[in-house]
Amino acid sequence: MTEPARNLLVAFSAVAVAWFLFRPDRGLIPAWLRQRRLAGRVLREDALKHVWKEHDEGRTATVASLAGALSISTDDAAGLVGQMQEHGLLLPTEGGFDPTPAGRDYALQIIRAHRLWERFLADHTGIRASEWHGAAERREHAMTPGEADALAAHLGDPRFDPHGDPIPTAAGEMMVPESVPLHAAAIDEPLQIVHLEDEPETVYAQLAAEGLHVGMMVRVVESTPARVRFWADGDEHVLAPVLAANVSVASAEEEDDDRLPGDTPSERLSSLALGESAEILFLSRACRGLERRRLMDLGIVPGTRIEAVLASPTGDPIAYRVRGTTVAIRRDQSRHIHIRPPVQEVAS
Repeated sequence: MTEPARNLLVAFSAVAVAWFLFRPDRGLIPAWLRQRRLAGRVLREDALKHVWKEHDEGRTATVASLAGALSISTDDAAGLVGQMQEHGLLLPTEGGFDPTPAGRDYALQIIRAHRLWERFLADHTGIRASEWHGAAERREHAMTPGEADALAAHLGDPRFDPHGDPIPTAAGEMMVPESVPLHAAAIDEPLQIVHLEDEPETVYAQLAAEGLHVGMMVRVVESTPARVRFWADGDEHVLAPVLAANVSVASAEEEDDDRLPGDTPSERLSSLALGESAEILFLSRACRGLERRRLMDLGIVPGTRIEAVLASPTGDPIAYRVRGTTVAIRRDQSRHIHIRPPVQEVAS
């Protein structure tokens, strides 16, 4: 290869590498810079949410609390605080810092996006309740105020997310209902769950495993330092007080959904043995969105007879006959379907 040809090849290769690295739309360097800027913005927004939450709950955010909330070093947290103060988002106070008015507005914008997205996931998708928070955490940073307004309008401007947390309006206003922790609630009175704490995730997972949800009617029958015993959704539940403290309730009128003790006795569809049939009484409010509509489209409505006819090799799902049609229902769905207990025949 001649020297001019070699030089031309080297120059061409250099241009190609530079194009690959620095191409504005898909180059590696611009992509890395965009990702770095995004990561920095997400970190600042998560920090701002923490500071706002601490202030809203009557506490003072500190460098240590911020480092713990974001899982970063105290040096990094201190540097982050300095950046946010320079941008007019934080105000130093005795022992810590609070959000400025601009910081509060910014934090509520992120919280509004998060809670609206959780509301959308709960009402319009089949995603599990345990996944709402994580999915909304990823989406909140990418949603513009205009997109949040459009989503709110699509959802009918809801006031609360599916955990019962108030959704800020575009103006930053929130409606906070009066409530008490379940372990401090009155005994033997009709109550309604108005909020379930969704952080930390391990706590919410335990509450979700109990089948608890916002809107559920409950009646406390025992509350001691050792346990809280209550009826909800036709079943008896027992929680440790430390866990019950994450469930907020308010006085309510008895309703014909999510039955209380003294109403028509009910069992869950999952208790129905093969060959048995029963009358459907109601669908729990924990079953919502696309999943609820699908079950109702299949004929899972009050007053309908349902029969367990076939089990899969693994036992899940189970095939049921409803209105002359055989449908497959998973066990996690059948626990939301309440039936009148089948009458047991007595052998003569």
